[in-house]
Amino acid sequence: MEDGLPHSNHNKIIILIPSRLHSTRLPAKALLPINNLPLIMHVYKRAKLSKLANEVIVCCDDKKILREVKKHGGKAILTSKHHANGTERICEVIQKTPKAYSLVIDVQGDEPLISPEHIDEVIRYHLKNMDTDIILPNLKVKITNNSNIVKIVTNNKNDVIYISRANIPHAFKGSPKYLKKHLSIISFKPSALLKYGKSKVGQLEKIEDIELLRALEIGLKIKTINMTGDSFSIDVFEDYSRAKSQIKKDKYFKLYNNK
Repeated sequence: MEDGLPHSNHNKIIILIPSRLHSTRLPAKALLPINNLPLIMHVYKRAKLSKLANEVIVCCDDKKILREVKKHGGKAILTSKHHANGTERICEVIQKTPKAYSLVIDVQGDEPLISPEHIDEVIRYHLKNMDTDIILPNLKVKITNNSNIVKIVTNNKNDVIYISRANIPHAFKGSPKYLKKHLSIISFKPSALLKYGKSKVGQLEKIEDIELLRALEIGLKIKTINMTGDSFSIDVFEDYSRAKSQIKKDKYFKLYNNK
């Protein structure tokens, strides 16, 4: 690979997009139309714009999503309906060919404005830091009481110490200038993903409903990378309305619209 990355014929990168039909806060959001394309296809087509990924697959739990992805020219795999979260879902897929890939990139299926440049930035960073199990990027955000936004706390080596829906660090004696929002791109070493998949749901994961807390609980090493820009997940109807408005002026949308 170029761009100063470690050169190897074995650096094969796969992007897996977990998607489930029966989302609780916004039912069937994967199939909601945004400018004549279902939401999941915006995620897929933007992931395909990555310059470093070799393959992109939607990992879904329902034939309705499978059919829509294939209808629009995408690649999808049907997985079990019984996974606790998206990380378990992509783990099911990678269990069949774990040695085929250097990195597995989890791109959440509910971010239709995800940046392919962010994806490639995460890949570059992980290839240069292969002693780390998981790379979890972040964006600086203003202090908010929105529990749908997952925040992270790190040390001075960019290791992730904790992940929460609460505002962390807590403003007790002083107020932080900003919070670090977990960006919904996660890079896994295949071995780390398999270890996660073999582990049971952890106590912190149950309390916070944040799947990567399980990775911290079982001792996997997570580092973060600071990013700039904007991206948001579609959690409620207001997010969906915002995405429909923003997509019209989005620079990446112009690259795949009508293709």
